[in-house]
Amino acid sequence: MRIGLDVGGTHTDAVLMDGSQVIARVKATTTEDVASGIEAALASVLEGQSPAAVDLLTIGTTQFTNAVVERKQLSRVAAVRVCLPAGRGLMPRADWPQDLIAATDGGSYLIHGGHLYDGRPLSELQERELTELTQTLSDTRPAAVVVSCAFSPTQPDQEDRLVARLAAALPGIRVCASHTMGGLGLIERENASILNASLLDFADRVANALVESSKKLGLQCPVYVSQNDGTLIDLERVRQFPALTFASGPTNSIRGAWALTGLADAIVIDVGGTTSDIGVLKNGFPRQSNLVIDVGGARTNFRMPDVIAIGLGGGSLIGPDGKTCGPQSVARELREKALCFGGFVMTLTDVAVSQGRLVISDASCSKPVEAKVCEAVDTLIVEKLAAAVDLMKPGGAILPVILVGGGAPLIPGDTLAGCPIVRPDNADVANAIGASIAQVSGEAEGMRVAGADSREIVIENLTAIASEKALSAGADSATINVVNVEEVDIPYMATDTSRIRVSVVGDLARREVLA
Repeated sequence: MRIGLDVGGTHTDAVLMDGSQVIARVKATTTEDVASGIEAALASVLEGQSPAAVDLLTIGTTQFTNAVVERKQLSRVAAVRVCLPAGRGLMPRADWPQDLIAATDGGSYLIHGGHLYDGRPLSELQERELTELTQTLSDTRPAAVVVSCAFSPTQPDQEDRLVARLAAALPGIRVCASHTMGGLGLIERENASILNASLLDFADRVANALVESSKKLGLQCPVYVSQNDGTLIDLERVRQFPALTFASGPTNSIRGAWALTGLADAIVIDVGGTTSDIGVLKNGFPRQSNLVIDVGGARTNFRMPDVIAIGLGGGSLIGPDGKTCGPQSVARELREKALCFGGFVMTLTDVAVSQGRLVISDASCSKPVEAKVCEAVDTLIVEKLAAAVDLMKPGGAILPVILVGGGAPLIPGDTLAGCPIVRPDNADVANAIGASIAQVSGEAEGMRVAGADSREIVIENLTAIASEKALSAGADSATINVVNVEEVDIPYMATDTSRIRVSVVGDLARREVLA
């Protein structure tokens, strides 16, 4: 059996799964300290069950995303960009919000080195610069150092050598290579790596807390965390790459929608307490974004799902006569403030209760909103969601729309933007189910230059690299298969050049139960 757990800003959901069967489930309010809420949810689904029978605990968490957004729990990071004589025009963190800079700034340094897109060196590393850099970092003692070389995802050797040298010279300081974090695009990869490095100390504390929480309940199984592409990483990789979990909530819901319906290609709307997240299922996995992703005000390019969020959820405030809905929300204070619970604020939950789409056993009023207002609100939210669905349709295709999340009953009708709506059982805990069935992934990215290796050879080489990454992350070699190959032409090059990205997934290899 497996336990899937998803910790959101409003709710902590947990399910105990035996294969595809839901044995137990709970939807609880997220506690302020998070840990006590996790332990309570786990205790609830384990009631009457033997903890020893659980083979795996998988968790989706927003803690690292919240740390960046709230500018809390972040450490100082030195950014070393290896790019001279090019790359002088924009210093690291140049376009970051001032409060994020203040929370993470451990110094910025530009030195000679790096490569061009075709592998030719920009320049060699210079011994004098390295000596001066090492001394400066030894004096300033940042919590971590990020090394970013131009085109290091395709030419990592120089970056790896510099990381090894600095790590040896700076004991107690974590030194990180940017090519292990982001893709091509120096500034965005550098940003992603700095954000990730700023979370490393916090990641250690979170990982330790997850282990302690599971042990308190007698669980002896491995603990994994879901990441941005809908697959799993173990706690050791969480300690190294906490930023890879930023979008685990939406991806868990998208994967859960696949598990609940069997639909490999669909649009998924996860309706929560404050927002609705709209994503796309492609071959059973979340469609990944090829765009630059803003995280806390910083442009990044590591793998993230293609998801848009709109301010529409169970706690969304309804304006006079139903002319507005959201984005303001009462969020976790719904039971104190909503009309149906005796409060004084009109919310989308009140409309759904009045329309009979949502039945709440302990509600104090069954029709708190008059019919005219309800009809206006229903029209408004259908228009909002239909516009979002139109934006997400791949090539304008008509696909099923799967409604999941605790707020799924809030949405009226049978179609959106011409797409049929699917409402599966257990939709309110789809995120926890998605966490419980997650697999292990690997990804590799490279350049194909016309006249060099053929497209087939480049894809074959990248597949081998991606498969090796999946194996090192714990995948069963017999189950690894390619789920996505993306190819994007790179304009303005002297020769035809394209960027190719290969993604593979595999089932988690069985491991011995922890002693």
